[in-house]
Amino acid sequence: MMPRLLESAKLANVETKMVPSLERRRLRTYALILLLDGFLFNLAFALAGLIWEGFWAEQRAMLAAQVMLPAFYTIALYNNSYGLTALTDWMFAVRKAMVALLVSAGLVNFIAFYTKSNDEFSRAGVTIGLALTAIMIIALRRIMAAVIARRWGGRVANRLVIADGGSTFPYPDAVSVSAAEYGLDPGSHDPFMLDRLGKLLRNQDHVVVSCPRDRREDWAFLLKSAGVYGEIVSEPAHSLGAIGVHRYDDLDRTTLVVSTGPLRLRSRIIKRSFDTVLASAALLALSPILIATAIAIKLEDRGPVLFVQRRLGRGNQFFDMLKFRSMRHEKLDHDGARSTARDDDRVTRIGAFIRRTSIDELPQLINVLKGEMSVVGPRPHAIGSQANNKFFWEVDRMYWQRHCLKPGLTGLAQVRGHRGATEREEDLTDRLQSDLEYINDWSLLRDIEIVLRTAMVLIHHKAY
Repeated sequence: MMPRLLESAKLANVETKMVPSLERRRLRTYALILLLDGFLFNLAFALAGLIWEGFWAEQRAMLAAQVMLPAFYTIALYNNSYGLTALTDWMFAVRKAMVALLVSAGLVNFIAFYTKSNDEFSRAGVTIGLALTAIMIIALRRIMAAVIARRWGGRVANRLVIADGGSTFPYPDAVSVSAAEYGLDPGSHDPFMLDRLGKLLRNQDHVVVSCPRDRREDWAFLLKSAGVYGEIVSEPAHSLGAIGVHRYDDLDRTTLVVSTGPLRLRSRIIKRSFDTVLASAALLALSPILIATAIAIKLEDRGPVLFVQRRLGRGNQFFDMLKFRSMRHEKLDHDGARSTARDDDRVTRIGAFIRRTSIDELPQLINVLKGEMSVVGPRPHAIGSQANNKFFWEVDRMYWQRHCLKPGLTGLAQVRGHRGATEREEDLTDRLQSDLEYINDWSLLRDIEIVLRTAMVLIHHKAY
C-alpha cells in the first residue's frame, strides 16, 4: 500500500507542473502575421497608386504588389521571419522582414530587366509602395510584440530545467524542477517513473538537464526516448569553446544538444493531418462492421463490448488503448503479462474471429482521432509484456526509444510479419529494429505504403 501511495503522491506532484501546449498559439500567430503582411502589402501599393497616379489601387501598382508578394513570402518563410525568435525579438523580426522585402524587390526587378517588362511598372509607384510596405510591416512587428508582452507575458515557448545535481542554470522564463523531488532517476527502467517524466516533458519546447558527468549518458538517452528538444549542461564544453553545442553567453553556460525529436513541425502537421483524414474516413466507412461486431460481442456473453488496456505511448506515457473485447470478461489480462497463444482458452468464439481478421483493433481509430495514437507507428505494448520471461526493456534498453513517436494502428514491423506472441527475445528485437528504422526514416510516402501493405496482412497466421 505504501509504494502505491508514494507513487500517487509523486504523480500528483508532477501533474501540478504540467503545462498546456503553446505550439498552436504560435502557429495561429504566425498565420495571422502572414495574412496581415499580405494585406499590408496590397494596402501599401494601393495607397502608392493613389499618391502617385491619383487612383486608388491603380493597375500598375497592384500588378507590382501581386508579382512581388509571392517572392516576399518565399524568402520570409525560409529566413525565419515567421519563427519563434521573431515572436520574442521584434527587432530581429523587422530585420528578417526587411531582408525579405528588399531581396524580393531586387529579384522582381532583375527578372523584369531581362524580360524587358520594366515598362509595366511605375518606378516611383513601386518605390513609394515599398517604402509604405516597410513602414507598415515595422509597425505590425512592434504592435505584435506589445500584444504578446501584454496578453501572454512575453511567453511564447515552454522551457523546463531539470536539476539533477549539476551546476545551476538560471534560464529566463523557464520552470525549474528537482529530479529528486519528483523521483526522476535516469538510470531506472521503471515504467511508472518514465510515465511521470513523460508527463513532465509533455508540451515542453525546450528541456535543459543539469547533472553530473556520470548521469549525462542516461539523461541523453531518456530525452531521445521522449522525443523532445533536449540539452545537457556541459561546463567543460563551454570553457573549451566547443563547436556544435548551444552557448548561453549571458548565462556563462554551454549545453550539449542531445535530442531534437524525430519530426519537425512541418512533418508533425503532415502526419497529424494524414491521421485525422484517414481515421475519420475509416470510421465512417467501417461503421457497419463496428456496429455488427459490437452487437455480436454483446449477444455472446452479455459482457462489455470494449476492452480498455493501459499501454505505453509517446514519451513513455501511459494511455488507455481501446479494443473490441475478444476474451471472456472474467479472464481479461489488463497488464498483458500473458501473451495470447494459439487456441487460447480465454478467447471467445467471436473473439477468435475478430482477432484473426484484426477487427478487434478497429476501435483504436478513436485513439487516433483523440491524438493518442497514429495510423502508422510502433505498436503500443502493455507494461507487463514479456519475451523469454523478461520485460521488454530488460531485453534491449533501446526499447524506450521506440516511444519518441505516437504508437500506431499498424507499423513497419507488422507488415514485415513480426506479429503474435513474443516467446523468444528475437521476437521483440526483430520488431524493435523495424520500429527504430521507421522512426529514423519517416516520410508520408512510407506511411501510405505501410497502410497499403497492411491490407495484405490483415489475416495472418500469427494473428490469434
